[in-house]
Amino acid sequence: MTNFQHMLDGFATALEPWNLLFILIGSILGTIVGVLPGLGPSAGIALLLPLTFGMDPTSALIMIAGMYYGAMYGGSTTSILINTPGESSSVMTTLDGYQMARNGRAGAALAVSAIGSFIAGTFSVIALSLLATPLARFGLKFGPVEYFSLMLFSMSAVSSLTGKSVTKGLFSMILGLMIATVGIDLQSGSPRFTGGIPQLQDGVSFLVIAVGMFAISEVLITFEEHVRGSAPVLRIQGRLWLTREEWRRSIMPIIRGTLIGFAKGVLPGPGATISTILSYGLERGLHKEKEKFGTGMIEGVAGPEAANNAAAGGAMVPLLTLGLPSGGTTAVLLGAFVMYGLQPGPLMMSRNPDVVWGLIDSMYLGNVMLFILNLPLIFIFVRLLYIPTGILLPLILTIATIGVFSIDASTLDLALVLGFGIVGYIFRKLDVPLAPMVLAVVLGKSLEQSFRQSITISGGDLDIFLSSALSVFFLILAVAMFFLPFAWKHRNTIFGFLRPSRAISKN
Repeated sequence: MTNFQHMLDGFATALEPWNLLFILIGSILGTIVGVLPGLGPSAGIALLLPLTFGMDPTSALIMIAGMYYGAMYGGSTTSILINTPGESSSVMTTLDGYQMARNGRAGAALAVSAIGSFIAGTFSVIALSLLATPLARFGLKFGPVEYFSLMLFSMSAVSSLTGKSVTKGLFSMILGLMIATVGIDLQSGSPRFTGGIPQLQDGVSFLVIAVGMFAISEVLITFEEHVRGSAPVLRIQGRLWLTREEWRRSIMPIIRGTLIGFAKGVLPGPGATISTILSYGLERGLHKEKEKFGTGMIEGVAGPEAANNAAAGGAMVPLLTLGLPSGGTTAVLLGAFVMYGLQPGPLMMSRNPDVVWGLIDSMYLGNVMLFILNLPLIFIFVRLLYIPTGILLPLILTIATIGVFSIDASTLDLALVLGFGIVGYIFRKLDVPLAPMVLAVVLGKSLEQSFRQSITISGGDLDIFLSSALSVFFLILAVAMFFLPFAWKHRNTIFGFLRPSRAISKN
């Protein structure tokens, strides 16, 4: 009853006119941040923090949180329309979302993204209200060993499930892991593989690789098709809303993606990114026509988008209950709390219930606002597909270069974007999947850090990865990811010996 009373008081705080305005402002800014490649929620919140000086802590945190989950809503737009993921958690959406746009179903892809985001966001806030403490305790069971196995499984899944060839997917993943080692060594502090270039000491930015591999390669492919006269004309087919069949196919992926996203969001690490990988892999594994994924399957959009937004709510669990950030964005949020003299953790729930519950309940209202805002925008965004190729391609290049250059104002980043664009073009010509490489860059440093921490703890004994039931479970799944596609492809040969025995028994 105490929590219920706190929840009611939180709604009273969130429904104050000024706080409603701040929820709206944060949600709109977050949507813009999500749509524009280059910023991302972490950078967006960092830019917003100075503007909140002097504000009431509750109101400021409500607006900052609005930007956080607003960015999760907006991240799918460019992924679907122009094949440009603004952040790592939107990479999986490009696989089928952009293909749906090419098939004339951009409106349906944007609609299911908005619906899935709303359902997942609302569920995650409800779960945050009811299950925060026990879920946070479970998250504490994950150490370096479990994190390494989980991330290894995630990369194995995306490498084996996003292309026609497991070998090509593995090659793409290994290349991404090699790129992830560029920069300062996390243990010794010495630079590695930088070629003496100071700008590379921080490593190669995810945005540089994602924009190059997806956006620039798409421009090159489309330009080639345009010159040859074979460029597809992207037009809307049917109504902009979901058909009854598309809605039926989306319901269970949204539910599964929501559960996966929230569960992974509770755990430290790139929760949204990993949860989208797991969701996409699960949907592909459960579907009867696995080979159609990557050609415009709505399940490949509904599941990852729901997982992405549910992970945002899940990430608030360890932040509010234990004071532990689960990623870069929540680390910035933690800094915002500290800036206002608040220390997230178990004591905060009792010492500052007005702040905690006002923030939680504002997320309910923010999800409703975002849903109402995003649905009408679908009819505006899809008009981008009618822009002639001669205007659209320079527009994509402009958005991409401005987004990349705005981060560090580095001309080297622009050169790297062009280089990765050419690599992405070659990959697409050779039918090598792009997603494993990009996501390996995102997860590579965390994977290496968890591995080296585990080895340090065990004194160099690799058996430590078999000492945890959770670790063994994820390792088995990782190995299975590479054998399942092979087994499915040759299922008739593998199980063919059963057919003669059945025929004999019938005779």
